[in-house]
Amino acid sequence: MDIRKTLLWAIFTISAILLFDNWQTHNGQSSMFGPSKKAEVAVVNNSGNQDLPKAIKAPAALPAATVSAPKIGEIISLKNDVLELEVDTIGGAIIKARLLKHFEDDKTPVLLFDKSNERQYFARSGLVSASGAELPNHTQVFSVVKNATNNSISLTAEKNGVRLEKTYSLTAGSYLIDAKHVIKNISAQNLDATLYAEIVRDGGKPSYKGVVEDSSFYSTFTGPAIYTEAEKFSKIEFSDIEKGKAKAPGSQVVGRATWVAMIQHYFTSAWIPSTNYQKDLYVEMLEKNQYRVGVKSKLETIGIGQEKTETLKLFVGPQQESVLENIAPGLELVKDYGWLTILAKPIFWLLEKIHAVVNNWGWSIILLTVLIKLVFFPLSAASYKSMARMKEVQPRLLEMKERFKGEPQKLNQAMMEMYRKEKINPLGGCLPVVVQIPVFIALYWVLLASVEMRGAPWLGWIQDLSKPDTLFGVWFGAPIGLLPILMAVSMFVQTKLNPTPPDPVQAKLMMFMPLIFSVMFFFFPSGLVLYWVVNNILSIAQQWQINRVYGGNKKTT
Repeated sequence: MDIRKTLLWAIFTISAILLFDNWQTHNGQSSMFGPSKKAEVAVVNNSGNQDLPKAIKAPAALPAATVSAPKIGEIISLKNDVLELEVDTIGGAIIKARLLKHFEDDKTPVLLFDKSNERQYFARSGLVSASGAELPNHTQVFSVVKNATNNSISLTAEKNGVRLEKTYSLTAGSYLIDAKHVIKNISAQNLDATLYAEIVRDGGKPSYKGVVEDSSFYSTFTGPAIYTEAEKFSKIEFSDIEKGKAKAPGSQVVGRATWVAMIQHYFTSAWIPSTNYQKDLYVEMLEKNQYRVGVKSKLETIGIGQEKTETLKLFVGPQQESVLENIAPGLELVKDYGWLTILAKPIFWLLEKIHAVVNNWGWSIILLTVLIKLVFFPLSAASYKSMARMKEVQPRLLEMKERFKGEPQKLNQAMMEMYRKEKINPLGGCLPVVVQIPVFIALYWVLLASVEMRGAPWLGWIQDLSKPDTLFGVWFGAPIGLLPILMAVSMFVQTKLNPTPPDPVQAKLMMFMPLIFSVMFFFFPSGLVLYWVVNNILSIAQQWQINRVYGGNKKTT
């Protein structure tokens, strides 16, 4: 067997897999390396909950009022230094949310929530009755009962002897909204009610002025997510909801560690109940291209003239791990690295620590790449030494191929004997690289998923590490930048430093690989390309030094 040919085909196969993975994501399929787009959401096993009181009835169905042509009541504004909200008195729903520290290309704040003719993304809440009587919900008109301040507003609505008062409050520097719900029973009988809180969204990808933010060469998840103490974190595809395949954990969910969310690239929103009431999590399609995810909390019976208070929290903001992990258990998982989380989280932690010193995400990426390269130096050195030895004996391999032409068994025996005498491991150049692949893929997803890269400048022409490098403009629909060109050049140099494949077809294929990858990387965020360029330059320096040392001591037969 020709080991070198096998190794070259292994390299080609890995490259082909990466290209196929990008083609898959371009066509809406799941990535093989990043966060899974198709999460399997298991139904909670209720067999252990048979001791729950039988008097607790299943909550009544939620109102399913259409949201395609939204009614607008009086609009109340709330604001702190990071978040600006608009609350509609119809339903007391939060229909707009601007993130004042995150900006679009034209420097306007990111509009995350938006209930309009163009978009549907907002949060609302209300009550349903176990008896089926209509209670104040998101279809009712609420009245402002207290003068709104810049960061707090109270609204109330009354229906069938039940009064619901909502109070939204903001605190300085926080994307967390306190949503206090006071339910008062002013009827002549006890009240069994359920409080629901949900997020409604259309199924479109994040966009700005009609332009979808996802690249043709990579894809990020957009859709609902659910977390429970038992089932942990699950994502749900809009397409699965539409086809009736998605199942939420359902009723009798207990424990404080429960929340529902809507996720998109860089940002998320989430309802977080604050009590141990029995909960019912649900996902549903309202109508074509409109979905909702929510949580119902079964309240204790409210006596005549009594009231109950339930304070939920609503997060609307960026996916910053250090912030999310302090809000609710598992909430930081909305920034999803998939099966590489165990590697990605410490890599991002280190990246943050470096940034705290240098205060520039571009230089942080460069220093992180250098540190990772140093950690893997022994493996890389072993790999390059093996490749250098393989290059050293290449003339002898070619001579053997001619000598044993048409006799593959004798050729393999001769090659194995030479490898044994020269103490060369033909797999030595491949295995160290394979060990490093998961780390580099994890770093790839760290840079792709981190909102910190969004709008972060490096130097000169790179003013946003989350955007492609466009130094030379856009030609034929592709952004042309310096970093992808440097990457192609560095890959070409690496190819020249490696042993030339004896097969002319393989040799040409390896020479074309830099061109193929450079075209793909024209569309990648500049932060990712910066990482690859620095990694390639360090690899070239290391490989050149090893080749220089070994090249002066060639052995001949």
